[in-house]
Amino acid sequence: MPNRILSLILISCWTVSAFSAATDPFVGKWKVNPSQTRIADQMTIQSVGENKYKLTFGGTGETETVAADRTDQPGLSGSTLSITVEKPDAWTIVRKKEGRTVLTAKWKLSEDGKTLTDAFTSNRPDGSTSTINMVYTRVAGDSGIPGTWETTDVKLDAVYELEIRPYDSDGLSFISNAAPPRNIKFDGKEHLDPATGASLGAAFLGHRINALSLEYTNKIKDKIVQTRQVTLSPKLKTLTIVVHLADQRLPNTLVFDRE
Repeated sequence: MPNRILSLILISCWTVSAFSAATDPFVGKWKVNPSQTRIADQMTIQSVGENKYKLTFGGTGETETVAADRTDQPGLSGSTLSITVEKPDAWTIVRKKEGRTVLTAKWKLSEDGKTLTDAFTSNRPDGSTSTINMVYTRVAGDSGIPGTWETTDVKLDAVYELEIRPYDSDGLSFISNAAPPRNIKFDGKEHLDPATGASLGAAFLGHRINALSLEYTNKIKDKIVQTRQVTLSPKLKTLTIVVHLADQRLPNTLVFDRE
C-alpha cells in the first residue's frame, strides 16, 4: 500500500461515512479523460513442460495452465482458453465463455526478442468487436514468447462513463458501461459482492480515508485481486481512481471529469 496514504489510514481507519446520499461528493456522473488516463498491463508466460504453459495476467490473482494444442481448455471464472503456436514467434490466444468467443489475442515477437505486439480483439455480447494493438516490453525471460511482459501502451478504444450512486446508508454503487455494478460499503468490514459473491467468492472491503478520498479492496476466494484508491479534487470536478492489480507492478490511473 502506498506510503503516501498509509498515515492517513492509521489515523482515520474504519471511519464510517458522515455524508448523506444528498451530500456525498462522490455521487454523480463521470466521463473518463483519455489524455490524463494511464493504463498498464502485465502478463507472464512460463513453460511448465513440453508444449504446456502457465499464464499469469495482472489483476486476476490466479494462473492458468494450458497446453498449446489449439483445443479449448478450462480457464478462469468458467471460461476456456486455447493457445495456437502458429510459429515460434507468433501465437494466437482465444478465450471463450459459454461457448462464445470473448477475446482473441495475436502475439508477435520482434526479431530481437525484446518486444511483443498484441493485437487484442474483444467480442461484445451484441456481436460487435473492438481491436486494440499493444506493444509489450520484456522485463523477464531470455528468448521466445515465454517471459514477463509489461506495457503502458494500453489505449481506451471507447467512451468510458461512470455513475456513482448512494448504496445503503454508508456505501456507494459504481456503475459503468464496461463492467457489472460494484456495490461497496465503507464501514471497514468485508462484504460478499451481491452480484458474484455466491458463485465466485468475491468480496469487497472499503473505508473512507478522509472527506475526499476512499479506498476499497476486491477479493476472490480470500485473495486480494485489486485495490482502488478513489480521490476527488478540491473543487469536486475531477475524480481519480488508482487501481493496484494483483500480479502487476505498475498501477492503472483513471481520471474522470464530472458531467
